[in-house]
Amino acid sequence: MPENEPERWEYSLHIPNDPRAVTVCRRTLRLILTLHGLITLVDTAELLATELVSNAVLHTKGPAALRVRWSPPGTLRLGAWDTDPEPPEPPRPLGHLTDAENGRGLTLVRACADVWGWQPQSRNGNRGKYVWCECTLAALN
Repeated sequence: MPENEPERWEYSLHIPNDPRAVTVCRRTLRLILTLHGLITLVDTAELLATELVSNAVLHTKGPAALRVRWSPPGTLRLGAWDTDPEPPEPPRPLGHLTDAENGRGLTLVRACADVWGWQPQSRNGNRGKYVWCECTLAALN
């Protein structure tokens, strides 16, 4: 591997079902990306993580987790695990968002990420799901 190519890394932050955890996740993500020299990704990554974690905290009753993974040469994957095994509501069309007070989260994720998806996933014996998105460095610059 070339000397200047960043290595793959991954962080997980386990959070309680508490709306304040969204802020903790956003600030932790900013710190992680800054320390890894990826400051240009921070604004978009914060928006995406906020939407994913907000859904996990607001629409479930159990704990949640944020996972952040960097894969060279330039893919950032953000994901939120929660205790609800049901699929997320599909994103709404962008034109339907003007007056909506809620329900914009996955629409924003779909608009800002290169790809997104979800999968059933158990953690520590708890059934749940993992909703994720990916952004490439080239698309964010």
